[in-house]
Amino acid sequence: MEKLAGELAGVGVATLRYQFPYMEERRRAPDPPTVLMATVVAAVRAAAEAAPGLPLLAGGKSMGGRMTSQAAAQHELDGVRGLVFFGFPLHPPKQPGTKRADHLAKLTVPMLFLQGTRDTLADLKLLRPVCAKLESRATLHVIETADHSFHMLKRSGRSDAEVLRELAETTASWADGI
Repeated sequence: MEKLAGELAGVGVATLRYQFPYMEERRRAPDPPTVLMATVVAAVRAAAEAAPGLPLLAGGKSMGGRMTSQAAAQHELDGVRGLVFFGFPLHPPKQPGTKRADHLAKLTVPMLFLQGTRDTLADLKLLRPVCAKLESRATLHVIETADHSFHMLKRSGRSDAEVLRELAETTASWADGI
């Protein structure tokens, strides 16, 4: 996330990075969803207070993005113009399903899904119809041969750094359009 934050800064997107309590305390087991979502709400509030004049997006990588979307579905995230998911975890590995996306229908803000074709937590055959049901609120940007962490296969001819730049540029371009 540090490298991605650097790339986002390079295209004019400021970031506020934070950790969930379980990560800060170096525990393996995630906090209960209520704690995770409260952390998201607090982080969004802190970002709005730190940069009151900037457009506000919320999101995150993997579970951070999912918890952000769940928080947005349960509590309106004041001032958030859109949600960005860097690898939305649609399902556990080798357990394809779409239940984790059910709450997305409650969201009214635009959403950007950035996904790799080798992401074992989001089968694109399942994610594409989810995004289609969200209609114009969802934009899906697929990165060929990227995995859940956006690591690339060597045969792709692309470096991880190039993909991080693509993620940042795509996010900035999408944000300009909402």
